[in-house]
Amino acid sequence: MTQIGRGSKRHHIAVPGRDGARITLTWAALTDKGYKRSANEDSLIAKSPIFAVADGMGGHSAGDVASAAVVNRLAERVSGQYVDEKSIDASLRAAVADMEKGAGRTDLGTGTTVTGFALTLAEGQPSWLVFNIGDSRVYELEDGELRQLTVDHSIVQELLDAGAITPSEAEVHPHSNVITRAVGFNEDPVPDFSLVPVVAGTRLLACSDGLTKELTEHGIRHFLTVGTSPLDAAGQLMDAALGNGGRDNVTVVVVDVLETPESPLPPARRGARRH
Repeated sequence: MTQIGRGSKRHHIAVPGRDGARITLTWAALTDKGYKRSANEDSLIAKSPIFAVADGMGGHSAGDVASAAVVNRLAERVSGQYVDEKSIDASLRAAVADMEKGAGRTDLGTGTTVTGFALTLAEGQPSWLVFNIGDSRVYELEDGELRQLTVDHSIVQELLDAGAITPSEAEVHPHSNVITRAVGFNEDPVPDFSLVPVVAGTRLLACSDGLTKELTEHGIRHFLTVGTSPLDAAGQLMDAALGNGGRDNVTVVVVDVLETPESPLPPARRGARRH
C-alpha cells in the first residue's frame, strides 16, 4: 500500500487570468486492508491537483507494486496547480513500464484499477478531469443528490448495459470482481475521461470496490451527506464498510469544494489561516 497525501483543511488554487479568483478545497483520505485480506494492495494519492485510488491485483505483492506504480507516477504531476488529459495518460503508460520491472515473476501478471479526478483547465476554465480504468469509482454529491461519475469496466456492467441482469442482480452477481480493463498486464492503458464542473458546495468521492462491495449507493449517499467534514465522512464510510464485513481492501478519498470564483467565501472566512 502506498499513500501519497492524507488531508488538507484548506487549500487554495489560483484561477489563471482572473485577479484574486481562486478555488478552495478541503480533503481527507483513508485506507484499510479489511478483515479478509492478508495485505493492502490499494494505493492512493490525495494531493492537489490529483485525487485518485488504485486497486492492485495479480497475487502476492504484485498488486501492491502495480497500484504503487500508478500513484507514484501520478504524484510526479502535482507540482503544478492543474493537469491535463495528456499528462494523466502519460503517467499511466509510464506506470505500466514500472510494473513490468518491479513485479518480478508472477504467473498471473500484474495490474491495477485506477480512478480519480484532477483539476484541469478546459478552454481556460477550471474543471474536474475525471478518469477511470476498472471498477473503482468516482461519485459526486450535490444538493443531496449522489451521481456516479464513472462507468465500471466489468463483466457485470456489460451485462447491465445489455439488459441481461437488473441492478439488484448485479449487486450479488458471482462475477462481480471480473474487470474488462486495467492498467498493466503488458497492455496500453485505455482510460475513460470526462469533464465535470467545479461547483462550490459539492463533495466528491473516489473509492475502491472494497467500499462498493459493502455499501449500496443509498448508504454511500447517507454517509457523505451526514459527514460534517471530509475526514468525518471518510471515517463513517470506512467504519460502515468494515462493519458490513470488510471483505476487501477499502480506500476512500473525499474532497469538498468550498469556494469557486462564482461562489467565493465571505471575507471573514477567506482570511482564515491556511493549513
